[in-house]
Amino acid sequence: MVRAYLYLAAFIPLTFFLSASAFVTSLFDTSGKVYAWHARFWARTALAMNGVNVTLSGTEHLPDGPVVFMSNHQSNFDILALLLMLPRQIHWIAKKELFDIPVFGPSMRRGGYIPLDRGNGRKALQSMDEAAATIHQGKSVVLFPEGTRTEDGKLLPFKRGGFMLARKAAVPVVPVTINGSGRINPANQIRLYSGAIHITLHPPVAVPSDLRRSDAEIWLMENVREQIESALE
Repeated sequence: MVRAYLYLAAFIPLTFFLSASAFVTSLFDTSGKVYAWHARFWARTALAMNGVNVTLSGTEHLPDGPVVFMSNHQSNFDILALLLMLPRQIHWIAKKELFDIPVFGPSMRRGGYIPLDRGNGRKALQSMDEAAATIHQGKSVVLFPEGTRTEDGKLLPFKRGGFMLARKAAVPVVPVTINGSGRINPANQIRLYSGAIHITLHPPVAVPSDLRRSDAEIWLMENVREQIESALE
């Protein structure tokens, strides 16, 4: 527990400093590359501070063009691992509460990240429309279809919004399996451990064009879930 508090004592100032720096430099760089550099540096430093090693496999499956990455979610270290290792400039769809954090929230907005209000269906749909517009600009987005972290490592039921997004944007979904992060930051515990995280990228799942909207989303959800689950330890 002491280790966790010491980690947070360094992690929180690091996060706010880099958030502010990313915000300012993004005013002069409209490509998003400098902001993405800040995000990767933040992730690399935060992982190293806790002695976490991250490996990635399956990059050969990545198609050209924008995609929707969908990953299982075991701990907060998932975000750091994906930011560091995904070989794309990515935009997150994240819970709106994060955007209310001083400095950090405005910086996320500046970086093109998209807030999701999980308690308001109409606003959630607006977020999906915003994400679709981002994808149409040739950018890839990342989300956790479970909507929250699992407590036992098993997949929770998937929310439908991300699959609606993939259908609207007409881009493939790349399923992502993360293993190891739940042991580094166990659910409902203020404890941290060193360790290894492995990320597996699966072959992309294309949105079927021969099904009705609702049927296509259900089909997509089932197939993405099957791929993510297939590599879970």
